[in-house]
Amino acid sequence: MGAEALEKEVDPGVIEKFLQQLPEHIFHLGLRVVLAALAFLIGVQLIGLIRRILKKTLDRSHVDEGAVRFIDSFVKFGLYFVLILMIASGMGVDAASILAILGSASVAVGLAVQGSLSNFAGGVLLLVLKPFVQGDYIKDGLGNEGTVDAVDIFYTQIITPENKVIVLPNGTLANGTITNYTKCSERRIDIPVGIAYEEDIRKARGVIESVITQTPSVIKEREIRVFVDSLGESSVNLNVRCWALQSDFWTTKWEITEQIKYALDEADIRIPYPQMDVHVNKG
Repeated sequence: MGAEALEKEVDPGVIEKFLQQLPEHIFHLGLRVVLAALAFLIGVQLIGLIRRILKKTLDRSHVDEGAVRFIDSFVKFGLYFVLILMIASGMGVDAASILAILGSASVAVGLAVQGSLSNFAGGVLLLVLKPFVQGDYIKDGLGNEGTVDAVDIFYTQIITPENKVIVLPNGTLANGTITNYTKCSERRIDIPVGIAYEEDIRKARGVIESVITQTPSVIKEREIRVFVDSLGESSVNLNVRCWALQSDFWTTKWEITEQIKYALDEADIRIPYPQMDVHVNKG
């Protein structure tokens, strides 16, 4: 009885019509898939062309390399999104529905990736305000320091003097303290020197100043000072100040420190070291 009822409900003409139209539907569907694939390939080529033109334009404008990478990544993401949206619309998908779904999903996704959004916003601020650029030597508020290798959308990569790679979140960098050691072309050198209380401060100052003036990499036009900084437990603590180019900072500091030791030894000026006197009560 059930089989007979099913045969009465299904019109044989409908099945026959469906079978007749099936090749046409398959052809149209296949044509849409082929056109969508072709449109995607053409779109990829156009996106690549636009990115190359944009990079050349930014390079001619002497835009920072980190900013170029950031802009390129942002443009790439945006263009691919538009391309996929256009292909979906061509396949018969309602673009308004897609945008509505994406809008609803973005709220949930935004709550789930707050840290990434913070890093994204931080990356924008770093590239706009430019507290540092690629090649600068920086130190963040957590003590991480090194040479900036790349500034991407979410992270900044630095290389330490030990050749270690540290990846720093842009959100933390943008909201924290950043020390840029290479922003200025010149840098001040501070060297502490301790001499014994019995030694002549004026003589020691003259010996040290002579070392500084004889060091070629010291900038003679900038202030050179040797002064008493503090009176320690076992020494008179002097401070030596002079200036050098950023590129010569470490080599100049190391050379001056070594030469000061030699000069003080030749002048018979004693550099004390911490001592402890132990008294034994024999009674």
